Amino acid sequence: QGSNARRKLLIHTPSNEAITSYTVLERKLSILGWERYYDDPDLLQFHKRSTVHLISLPKDFSKFKSMHMFDIVVKNRNMFEVRDV
Repeated sequence: QGSNARRKLLIHTPSNEAITSYTVLERKLSILGWERYYDDPDLLQFHKRSTVHLISLPKDFSKFKSMHMFDIVVKNRNMFEVRDV
């Protein structure tokens, strides 16, 4: 790991809670109106009825990377942020 490599963490800003599992993430997203979408068995997907947005995540939480975190941040303004830890 390089000297400038930092681990990223997705934070639910209203509660200041770190997203440490898909269970925690799904709970936060469902409160915001996101629903599970079961179209692809290899992905964990969420859709928001009032939008065209789809959040697609790897099934394995250990493969949940910063690009996925930023996708969630962009689609849920002021609700999540990515922090270096």
